[in-house]
Amino acid sequence: MLTSKQLVQLAKQAAEEKKGCDPVIIDLKGESTMASYFLIVHGTSDRHVKAIAESVIDALGEAGEPVWHREGLQEGRWALLDYGDVVVHVFHYEARTFYNLERLWGGLHQTRNHAR
Repeated sequence: MLTSKQLVQLAKQAAEEKKGCDPVIIDLKGESTMASYFLIVHGTSDRHVKAIAESVIDALGEAGEPVWHREGLQEGRWALLDYGDVVVHVFHYEARTFYNLERLWGGLHQTRNHAR
């Protein structure tokens, strides 16, 4: 079984393998009871959003971590993947900009990957 930190890192890696854009990990530990980490990433089209989300589902499933709940995968504008302690948000760019979760949770520790 993976730790929450390992799980979110594996999810980030899976999103990056599908060229997920601007992945951000937000550390919620001690700030929220809903999860320890959010991973926020976006795609450039509905198909890209689905591919990123499916890559995360496959990678974490292969590691023995099945998704507990998923929403929005069919539409491709925004997918939410709930792994209990880790919640993955895969947005279409416009939806990510609209919901702006980074600003909403902005006072918390965020890790960005600028090496792209």
